[in-house]
Amino acid sequence: MSERSGPSGRAKRPNIVFFFTDDQRFDTIAALGNPEIRTPNLDALVAEGTAFTRAYIMGGTCGAVCMPSRAMLHSGRTLFRLDDMGRRIPPEHATLGETLRGAGYTTYHVGKWHQDRESFHRSWDGAARIFGFTPGWYEQYGGHWNVCVHDFDPTGEYPEDAGYILAADKETRLPRQAAVGGVHSSELFADAAIDFVRGRAGLDPKANPFFLYVSFVAPHDPRQSPNEFEEMYPASAVSTPDNFRPRHPFDNGEMTIRDEMLEAHPRRESAIRTHLGQYYAMISHADQQIGRVVQALKDAGLWEDTILVFSGDNGLAVGQHGLMGKQNVYEHSVHVPLVLAGPGIPRGERRDAMCYLLDLLPTLCGFAGADVPKSVEGRSLVPLLADSQARLRDTMYFAYRHVQRAVRDERYKLITYVVDGWRREQLFDLQDDPKEMRDLAFSCRHTDIRDLLRRELVRLREEYADARDRERPFWEGYQKG
Repeated sequence: MSERSGPSGRAKRPNIVFFFTDDQRFDTIAALGNPEIRTPNLDALVAEGTAFTRAYIMGGTCGAVCMPSRAMLHSGRTLFRLDDMGRRIPPEHATLGETLRGAGYTTYHVGKWHQDRESFHRSWDGAARIFGFTPGWYEQYGGHWNVCVHDFDPTGEYPEDAGYILAADKETRLPRQAAVGGVHSSELFADAAIDFVRGRAGLDPKANPFFLYVSFVAPHDPRQSPNEFEEMYPASAVSTPDNFRPRHPFDNGEMTIRDEMLEAHPRRESAIRTHLGQYYAMISHADQQIGRVVQALKDAGLWEDTILVFSGDNGLAVGQHGLMGKQNVYEHSVHVPLVLAGPGIPRGERRDAMCYLLDLLPTLCGFAGADVPKSVEGRSLVPLLADSQARLRDTMYFAYRHVQRAVRDERYKLITYVVDGWRREQLFDLQDDPKEMRDLAFSCRHTDIRDLLRRELVRLREEYADARDRERPFWEGYQKG
């Protein structure tokens, strides 16, 4: 990749292209330490920009964790200050697209949206291949070759019967009930993004900056990708996770949700390797499509004036700790990839400051010269880019429904569960045990650390308004001070 202009270069208000994947956990980019996966385009982005190695979501208040995660991203608000678990972004909560649109950007959406139609309508000047309005997005999803999408509707209505599946010839539109193979979702969305980019060629980027949001459904199950990618990852070539278990050691309060039923109990190592191979194949295929969009930016003469963002909405267990899904607060489910590259962003660097995805809204406002809306709670990552030692937070808070809470500091993480009236805790040293395999909750040497994190859990509960919605049995026995 070529050198980019810096803060004083020619891109005063850079274009912004945001690639967002679905269920892609933090350790699935080759350049960030996974030798088994092939992600050449994301590797190039890491080399070109700055990777945030401790980026997180706050968790979820429902099983569809991606819904509140996306609402936090687009509103810059924390988990317990969302509306209706993130299903809706009300008018008083400014969105990322709306904010950049108000600052003079042309805003354009491609792919998955997991919130309401009204917040979508006020966020985007245009869109293509729109998928996933709530409620009922999953019912519109017949697998990656049968994704029901909408064209942009200037009225904001998006009637259900206007949805269609694009056939493999990329011309024929089929009814949403069609049970035939169409265009794979990742290619479908990349094609639409490329069409938009080509339409921007020749426009002065200073006078006409744009924000392009490309939201993939991959690597969400069903784990489908073209044969050439599946053949890259035979089960025999995929390692069993170090923290694989046939079963989770106890009931975590969400053991029979759909995600956990995607593989039989007890988990078998051979089956998990097959799932992981299919998961990696989907990521490699999405990586290829991201590379196509990047090449389109270069061909259109837009690359030097564009900031790229890559991230995912949440992680996924796929056999770790005996789990399959994202309905937990282990690292594999709340820790997500985040890479920024472009004008003014350090090349080939890492930042280990802890941050949330909701911090991206004020960060992108900083690049765009836009005022941060008063409704936003996130904190800009721009100071971290300037100073590798800077920190935004000393601790992080995580939650899953009313059954799991967690807090971590720079080294340790405490998870607490309340299920059917009983309580259990886990304590992990993330520095020495990043896979969370050795529970220190009963270690006499770690009593002070456990008690300190218990107090911090209560403090953060109040700070993030979790107390407003808590079920009292969860918090009995936890006191301030």
